Amino acid sequence: MIRVMLADDHALVRMGFRMLLSDAECEVVAEVDTGEQACIDYARVKPDVVVMDLSMPGIGGLEAVRRLLAQDPKARVLALSAYEDTVHPRRVLRAGALGYLTKRSAPDALIAAVTAVARGQRYVDPATAQAMALAQLEGDASPADTLSEREFSVFIQLARGQSVAQIAETLNLSPSTVGTHLYHVKQKLGASNQSELTLVALRWGLIQA
Repeated sequence: MIRVMLADDHALVRMGFRMLLSDAECEVVAEVDTGEQACIDYARVKPDVVVMDLSMPGIGGLEAVRRLLAQDPKARVLALSAYEDTVHPRRVLRAGALGYLTKRSAPDALIAAVTAVARGQRYVDPATAQAMALAQLEGDASPADTLSEREFSVFIQLARGQSVAQIAETLNLSPSTVGTHLYHVKQKLGASNQSELTLVALRWGLIQA
C-alpha cells in the first residue's frame, strides 16, 4: 500500500485523485491545500509520495518542493501542473521532484506516476518529455531559463500580481532582497515594469490568464 499526501488547492481535484488512487492500492493519508501546509504536515504524516500541484496560492508548489527536499532529501515528490510549458518541469525536476505530470494526462497516468515515484524512479508524462527534448534540440529556450531559482520564484509571484511586500512575506525574504531579485529579473528579461513581466509570463505559458 503506497501512502500518498495530496497537495492541491481544489477540493474536487483532490477528491478525484483520491478515488483514482483508492482503486490502485494507494492510501491517501493527508490532503492539504497549500505548499506551506504540505511542509508542515509532511514530518508528521511521513507519506511515501507527495503529489504536489505547482499553482497553489502562497509559496506555490515549486517552492514547497524545495523546502520539502531541504527538510528530507529522501522525500519523493510527483509534481502536477495545468501548465504545458517546458520551464516548470525543468525547474521542479531540478529542485528534486522525481516525477512530473500535466493535469491533462489520462487518469491511469497518475497511478503509473505515483507507483514509479514510490519506487524511487523518475516519471515524466510522454507529452512533456517530448516537448522538453524538442526544446533542447531546437534551442527554443524560454527567457525565464536565464533566471536563478530564487529569481524565477520572485518573477512568477510578480507576474501573478503580488506586491514586493507580499512576496517578501511569502518567501521569507526581506523586501530589499526581493527588490534586488526584481532588478535582476527586469534586466535579464528586458522588462521595465510588472505589467511587462506579466506579459512575458503569459506569452511563454508560465501563468494562466
